[in-house]
Parts: sequence; structure tokens; C-alpha cells
Amino acid sequence: MTLPVFSLLSPLVVLSMALVFTRHTGRRPGLLPRMAEAATLGALGLALGGALQLLISGPANMALMGDVLAVRLDAVSATMTVLVAFVGWVVVRYSRSYLDGEAREGAFHGWMLAALASVLLLVQAASLPMLIACFVAIGLVMRQLLLFYPDRPEARRAAAKFSLVWGAGDAALVLATLLLVQSYGSVSLAVLNAAAAEGLTPMGHAAVALVVLSAVFKTAAFPLHGWLTEVMEAPTPVSALLHAGIINAGGMLLIVTSGLIQASAGAMAALVMLGGLTALFGAVVMLTQSAVKTALAWSTVAQMGFMLLQCGLGLWALALLHIVAHSLYKAHAFLSSGGAIQAVLAVRRPGPIAAPDLSAVGKSFALALALYALVALGFAATLGPKSAQALALGAILIFGVAYLVAQGLADAAPKALTLRTLAASLGAAVAYFAFHTLAEALWAAHLPAPPVAGPLEWALIVLAVLSFGGVAVAQALFPLWAHHPATAGLRVHIANGLYLNALLDRAIGGLRVTLKH
Repeated sequence: MTLPVFSLLSPLVVLSMALVFTRHTGRRPGLLPRMAEAATLGALGLALGGALQLLISGPANMALMGDVLAVRLDAVSATMTVLVAFVGWVVVRYSRSYLDGEAREGAFHGWMLAALASVLLLVQAASLPMLIACFVAIGLVMRQLLLFYPDRPEARRAAAKFSLVWGAGDAALVLATLLLVQSYGSVSLAVLNAAAAEGLTPMGHAAVALVVLSAVFKTAAFPLHGWLTEVMEAPTPVSALLHAGIINAGGMLLIVTSGLIQASAGAMAALVMLGGLTALFGAVVMLTQSAVKTALAWSTVAQMGFMLLQCGLGLWALALLHIVAHSLYKAHAFLSSGGAIQAVLAVRRPGPIAAPDLSAVGKSFALALALYALVALGFAATLGPKSAQALALGAILIFGVAYLVAQGLADAAPKALTLRTLAASLGAAVAYFAFHTLAEALWAAHLPAPPVAGPLEWALIVLAVLSFGGVAVAQALFPLWAHHPATAGLRVHIANGLYLNALLDRAIGGLRVTLKH
């Protein structure tokens, strides 16, 4: 049996370096920060070696204590190991300069490496106990990183809220594991996913609900998103690692248990509805934020919601592609956030926006959807038809550029703007199907195919398309109603996330008082 040697060595190299920092926790610990960067670069090389091993020798796995502690090497784990190692190397390299001279510089590097090692092991886990152990380790390490400035009340509050929500997700996953062992007698992800294909037992349905609940906690879904928007008190490298890597752990949990999740229609429906609501809510609040890092945090909330929506539609390969793209984008966005203000000031002030009327909006959406339909027919004729869920998701994405087309079709719009917006709509449609084809080629063999659309699936598809379409229409008409006096007060409420985070703070405070007494 082939063993995943290279991939497994990747987290071990990083963890070994983290242990070195336990003896050098102070300011400027010599050459150790450079050695930490070298360790992460070595981990990236080993991850690439694992991907090469997969191409040459095929999938591999290793298990200890039966299937309790198990790791795997397949297309999904190899992709995520390379991604996490690359993002980790970039973040650690950035941290070497960013934390230079801090009083607890060595401790920071040690905790950062420990977090990276935990995530590297998580994406290779092949059993539920291994997943739980990695999740617990991530929670403990991230708490230390969030408390890097322990004298700040905001940092203590963010760390407490993160620990509570993350720990609740761990507890849900532990209960799910106990139920699955009782139902199927195994903790192996491969065995459980295969068994679910034959149907879920009543206890299995309860376990799947708990797995979904755990993923919801860990992806900062509505209405428990508040902890993710408050972790900005930590140093920027922590924010980058959290938003580019650790927040995706909930999505990975859903993907590696996709066989179980897809066997439950209720779980899929819950993911579509909760994910869609989170995506819309996060996107709207993000537009009202003035601070760069806070806007990025709300962007992550919206992106995680959209990823949950993809999982609920059964588009597992696209959800994995979303995780890869979001990780790379968000790591760059956070690490370059310090220069955002200078970049804005360096740009010439834009001219007036062409304000479209209702007629232009209607024409723009019709035109964008017509171009999308032509591209879909072209791909179907050459590469085969796509599922109803995939077509619906593409339509939702096209709505995102349709409001640009509306500006291009406005009476006051110059001809160049019209041509650019039409090209953007056409380009978005082509890119969507091209990336969908790429994702299927890379990972579809290791993930379930989307379910055949029945009455429930069609109802969810129509609900998602209409919801995102309505928001897109409102966005297109924004220049017409943005300056109405009533919107000033509404903007304040939206900027505060409709005060849901304040309600969560009160609930946590009440829980603490109850526990003390």
C-alpha cells in the first residue's frame, strides 16, 4: 500500500519549527524567523511532492489505531495541502517584517506555525477523530493569536466569542461522530460516505444535521457571524491566515463529508437557504463599511455564505474551486490592506456614474441573460450539458455584472462604457463555464455528482435565483434612490449589521452570568 509520505511530512516540518520557538518567545529571536520562513517553504515543496506522487502513483492513505487516526492523499487533499502551504509561506514571510521588534515576536511565530501545521493536517484527515483533533488544535492556537495583545478589551472579547462559537462547532461534530459510530460502526470518511449512498438511518439524519451545524459555526454563517468581524484586533497576518485559510475549514468539513450531506434533502435545503441569506446579508453590509479590514471581513461572511449555497446545490467541485480562489484573493487583500488608502488617493477621481432608469435595468438584465444563454449553449454543444444547479448558479453570478450593463445602457452613458459592460457580461459567462469545466476535471471523480433536480431542488433553485436577482436589481437602481433622506438612517442600521452582533454579545454575557451563579 502506498503511503502519503510527502504530504504528511509537510505539517510535521512546520510543527517541528513551531516547537523550537517555545524556547525563544521574546523580541528578535535571532535567525529563527528566517528559519520559520524556510520551514514553510519546505512544507510547500513537500506538498508539491505529494501532488507529484498522486500523479505518478495514484491515491494513498495511512491509518493508525484502525481508522481512528487516518490521513489520505487524493486530488482534493493534494490541492488543499498545496494551497494551505503556499498561503502559509506568504503569511509567515510577511510576518517576519510585520512583527519585527515586538516584545513577544518569537511566541507569535511559534503560534502561527502551530496553526499552519494544524490546518495542513486537517485538509489531509481521513477520519472524524482526526478532523476533531485538528479542529480543537486550531481553536486553541487561534485563541492565543487573537490574544497577542491581551491588554486590549476588544481583543479579549473577540477571542472569547471565537472560542465559544468554534468550540460549539467542535461539540456538534463530536456528537455527530458518536451518532455515526452508533449507526454505521466506523469513523472512516470513505466508509461513511459510501454507506450513506444506501440511505441514512434516523440517527444518521441527526448526525448529518449536527455536521451541518458544525460547518455553519465554523464558517461564520448568519446569525453567528459576529466573531469574524471582530478579530481585526489581532495583527494583520492573523487576519490573513484566518480569512484565507482557517475560515474555509467549515467548507472542507462539508466537502469531505459530501456523501453524507447529499443523502439528506433537509441538510441540502438548509445549506441553500442559510448560505444564500448569509451571502446576501454580508454583501449588503460590506458596501456600507468605511474601514478596509472590516469591509474585507464582511466580504468573507458573504463569500462563505455563497460557498454554503454551492454545497447545498450539490456543486461540490465548484465549492472547492471557490475555496481556492477565495483563499488566494483574501490573503492578498489583507496583506496589502495597509496601502489601500494610498492607492485610493493615487487614483483620479472618477466621473459621474450613468444613472439607469427602470427601462435600462430591464434591458440590461435581459441582455446579460441572453449572452449567458448563448455561452451556455456553446459549452453544452461542445462539452455536454450542465446540471440545473450549475446553470442556476451561473445565472446568479451573471446578475452580479448585469447592473454594470445597466450603466452602459443608460441614456447618459458613453459608447465606450456600453461596450465595456457588454464585454464584462460576456467574459463573466465564459469564465464561469470554463472554470466549472476545470473544477470538474480536477475533482469531480472524488465528489458526488449534483442530485437530479426534483421538486425540492427546483424550489430552492427558483428561490435562490429570485433572491439574488432582486438584490441585483436594487443595486442597479442604487443611483436613483441612494440620496433619498430615508436611506441615511437605513445605512446606519445596515452598517451595524442590524445589531445582530450586539444581541449575540448580550446572550454571551447572560450565559457567563448564569454559569458564574
